[in-house]
Amino acid sequence: MIRNRPLIVLSIAMALATPLALLAGSSDIALSSGPTQDQSTTARMVHGLLSDSRYAYRPRALDDALSREILTEYLKTLDPGKVFLTAQDVAGFQRYATTLDDAIKSGQVDPAWTIFGTYRRRVEDRIAYARGLLKGEFDFTKDERYQYDREDAPWAEPAALDTLWRQSVKNDWLRLKLAGKPADEIRKTLDKRYANLLTSVNELKGEEVFQSFLNAYAGSIDPHTDYMTPRSAENFNLSMSNSLEGIGAVLFRQDDVVVVREIVPGGPAARSGRLKPGDRIVGVGQGVSGEMKDVIGWRIDDVVALIRGAADTQVRLDTVPAEAPLDSKPQTLRLTRAKVRLEDARAKAETIVVPADAGAPARRIGVIKLPGFYQDFEARRRNEANYASATRDVAKMLVDFRAQKVDGVVLDLRGNGGGSLTEAVELTGLFIDKGPVVQVRESGGRVNVQYDQDAGVAWDGPLAVLINRGSASASEIVAGAIKDYGRGLVIGETTFGKGTVQTMVDLDRWPANEKSRFGELKLTVAQFFRPDGSSTQNKGVAPDVAFPASVDAAEFGESTYPNALPWTRIAAAPHARYGNFAPLLGQLQARHQARSAKDVEFQWWAEDVRRFREEQAKKSISLNEAERRAERDRFDAQRKQRAEARKRLGIELDPLLDARADDGLAADERNVAESVAREEAAKKAADPLLRESAAILADAVALLGKDAALAAQVLPVTRNGAGHWAD
Repeated sequence: MIRNRPLIVLSIAMALATPLALLAGSSDIALSSGPTQDQSTTARMVHGLLSDSRYAYRPRALDDALSREILTEYLKTLDPGKVFLTAQDVAGFQRYATTLDDAIKSGQVDPAWTIFGTYRRRVEDRIAYARGLLKGEFDFTKDERYQYDREDAPWAEPAALDTLWRQSVKNDWLRLKLAGKPADEIRKTLDKRYANLLTSVNELKGEEVFQSFLNAYAGSIDPHTDYMTPRSAENFNLSMSNSLEGIGAVLFRQDDVVVVREIVPGGPAARSGRLKPGDRIVGVGQGVSGEMKDVIGWRIDDVVALIRGAADTQVRLDTVPAEAPLDSKPQTLRLTRAKVRLEDARAKAETIVVPADAGAPARRIGVIKLPGFYQDFEARRRNEANYASATRDVAKMLVDFRAQKVDGVVLDLRGNGGGSLTEAVELTGLFIDKGPVVQVRESGGRVNVQYDQDAGVAWDGPLAVLINRGSASASEIVAGAIKDYGRGLVIGETTFGKGTVQTMVDLDRWPANEKSRFGELKLTVAQFFRPDGSSTQNKGVAPDVAFPASVDAAEFGESTYPNALPWTRIAAAPHARYGNFAPLLGQLQARHQARSAKDVEFQWWAEDVRRFREEQAKKSISLNEAERRAERDRFDAQRKQRAEARKRLGIELDPLLDARADDGLAADERNVAESVAREEAAKKAADPLLRESAAILADAVALLGKDAALAAQVLPVTRNGAGHWAD
């Protein structure tokens, strides 16, 4: 699983993309308060696991050197854009540089609260300054650039921060102006935006301050070790199980109100037919007659906690329809909670028809899009018949593909950050006969080999695995095993490079608490190695047929972490070798290049990637209105040219054609129903990379089918190159 630390507040340049978990209600932390007794105990337990035991794969002594790193990481977590804290503040915090180790060992982690108190005061100062700027005017004729990327910038003096904030507010204003908003509306929008940012910080709870501080320690051990509070751990486990017990609605907070963003198909909310995107939830009551609590101004996670509950129990919601004023009389909706599968996170199947070409017939290629390796661990332990499982879902799709007699299957793992190791092993077993899938080296050096134990395969035909830089962990296990076995082609970009194993350690298991008090630690305990002995760590899995890189490896991936484990290898585990695609790759690459050069959508994608990377490399943006308008006009002209080209070539129009322009708004400022509609439209947009992957697999089938000598070279085991790639 790729690490995704909760940040207390994101850089001003990210336009208030504050995590939902941090949009709070009334705070339980005052500037002078400190850790609870449970948090002090937790700090000592985390120290025991990370620095004073053999649990961690690469433990580090908690000493003065690590203390300095913890301070640096904590400040980065609080203020990653270096836009709130001053250079003087940071210099003052150096008094803790060599004492945070002692604070954690003793459980007296009060410095985390002291530092946070200063941070919060600086947020108040900066927001007041930004809101004050809105009363004036901006000169957009100057040749000025806003340097928004401050990752490597030094901490600034107050005067320099004034300049930075003036430029940031000026940029926010210019974006809205270019979107056609009048000055009065711009002032109102930005004033509310900045006020909401301050509210989100003021409403943080002590448990989040504590979690961020302990994660500064955990992240200094290695990039994928995390501490989670009881609530964070619950949410993590729900995401892994791909299910929850509740009403089946995705919620977020807009201003002071909880708003319905999406309705999960098949859940209680969907079955009622009475709740829709944009509706506001203003009250929550339990059961038939429990007190109806007014939840306006509450934290989103506190409202979610009220709405969630055991299956077959009832919850009452007071709702105001999206189209009605907020002060309208609410409607009461009674729902019976149920176990809800999160459909967007499940595997999905489709079929792509690759047209006939150069004498080869049309081919039907089945596609399985797998966003994560999910499993409902608790349901599996209880031996429930239909527990959530990525492998089970994929197996059913392969049965359907066999019945449809598709010519090949593409397993799309783009953006799949991993999940369950068990699922990765079992899913690989759908495509190979018995054998090793991944080797796991523990901290003491012992190597355990994870095997597919089930004889036979669910799909023995042509196979390709589509990957990108966002494919990580379990995705890399599957892609690496498929490559080592010569079972299929690997297409796309080099993967993320996360080759370490994490386990969840329940900190409540030692005191045997009935209720969660201490949270959980996601701890790195081992390292992955492919069947051939090569690690997926740092280097990732390279494709057989490569697409242009969509993201620079120097900016995203395991190799960007300064404390990531290095690449290494161990002895190979004996395994079958179904094929060797090396003799075929030259022809496949040549065909791919010739075809993609004529595919206007593929070329548009490559052009957009190049332009995006060029703009990212600048790390700044012009604040000159004429220059920005010229950029926008060029972009609009390109959109129109592409739309005309689509019509001329008979290509389906881009469903997002009218939604591409920058509206200057933050995500929580947009109309909810319109945002959801745009996201649904995006799902229907053309995917030239997937289409090209299907065409590459079809090329392989055609080439091996017509050339017996080549098939015997590439697939010496099966010798049936057209349609039988495994025993």
